[in-house]
Amino acid sequence: MNYDLIEATKAFVKKELANAEGGHDWFHIERVYNNAMLIAKNETVNIEIVALGALLHDIADSKFHDGDDTVGPKKARKFLFEKSVDSVIIEHVIKIIENISFSSSIEKTNVFNSLELQVVQDADRLDAIGAIGIARAFNYGGFKNRAIYNPVITPNLNLTKAEYKASTAPTINHFYEKLILLKDKMNTNSGKKIAKKRHDYMIGFLEQFFAECKGEK
Repeated sequence: MNYDLIEATKAFVKKELANAEGGHDWFHIERVYNNAMLIAKNETVNIEIVALGALLHDIADSKFHDGDDTVGPKKARKFLFEKSVDSVIIEHVIKIIENISFSSSIEKTNVFNSLELQVVQDADRLDAIGAIGIARAFNYGGFKNRAIYNPVITPNLNLTKAEYKASTAPTINHFYEKLILLKDKMNTNSGKKIAKKRHDYMIGFLEQFFAECKGEK
């Protein structure tokens, strides 16, 4: 692995995300990178592609660019091209960025797959669940001025991709529309094992949340 390239990529991402929302900042990227490196130890993958994919996967999340899914791939491609990265690696990393999101899997519009994508996708999904996932969900909900919970607005378990991306539902709904679904969408054995523990933690949180809403605890 080209460690100089990896360090340059880290520096680039830190600069680009210096003012990012707390759930999609450099520290999110760092956690996903660390998760990806951990999972990759048990998989036969190109570690450089995994590292670059993890570091660049949220370089320009469409949520913060009016839903435009092309900004991130364009920005990543420009950076990698300027670093004279092999074209085969660039294209693979771009495919990871284009196909990693949960929304891409809703209508199964993504046609690309690779072990490297599976590793980075698991790493990203792990950061969306468990204690950190709970914190990120409510941080983003606050950032968007959304309600924490509204019993009148029930979760929509049949969201289309467009509906998912446009949703303004209370944060608690997001647990049922995405977060608790992720455990069964993990690709790798390592990802599945870690996800089980984090999933159970979220279920415990939700049980406590609704018990408190009812004044039971």
